[in-house]
Amino acid sequence: MTTLTTAPLAPLLARLFEEAASATSPALSSVSDEERARLLTSKTEYLELYARLKDLWLPVSREAGHLLYMLARSTRAQNIVEFGTSFGISTLHLAAALRDNGGGRLITTEFEPSKVARARRHLTEGGLIDLVEMREGDALQTLAADLPQTIDLVLLDGAKALYPDILALLEPRLRPGALVIADNADDCPQYLEHVRSPANGYLSTPFAGDIELSMRAA
Repeated sequence: MTTLTTAPLAPLLARLFEEAASATSPALSSVSDEERARLLTSKTEYLELYARLKDLWLPVSREAGHLLYMLARSTRAQNIVEFGTSFGISTLHLAAALRDNGGGRLITTEFEPSKVARARRHLTEGGLIDLVEMREGDALQTLAADLPQTIDLVLLDGAKALYPDILALLEPRLRPGALVIADNADDCPQYLEHVRSPANGYLSTPFAGDIELSMRAA
């Protein structure tokens, strides 16, 4: 039995995934595929898109959630950083792993205040809020200071255009063997070029279709 598969977390996650599957956002249909691609890859305009989609669920899949939990457990992670909390589904999986690892600290950051509030409620309901430090605001500022001396695992699941900049903030603290999981990294070729170059100190591979899994080798 694990924290992930027992109450209160298991029924909470089941409910949240159902809510996410049934939720719709009128704002999403108002953004064309071309415009969404442009905004996602712009370092200056991505906030415009996410402001339009502030009520939209952007969760990891059930399978990706289990993967996050297993990776954090298998590496016995104690210090985790997450970029892009949204409503907290991925955060719940990572915090559950910390609980089953014996404790630790998860720093998660989200610039949309309403999502921060809902994620906080979900983490409280799941009995995991004591393991999580939530930082509200621009991640380029919230992750620029007061980080753990060493970081065991990073989840990148926010504005794709910022993946290289966020990684640059965290990179000096990644321990050898630390994992970096980037969701939908195909939307940021610059990020993929960096982590797939052995000269930059990573081993990296696409995984599960839409995830780039990288390990800090040195």
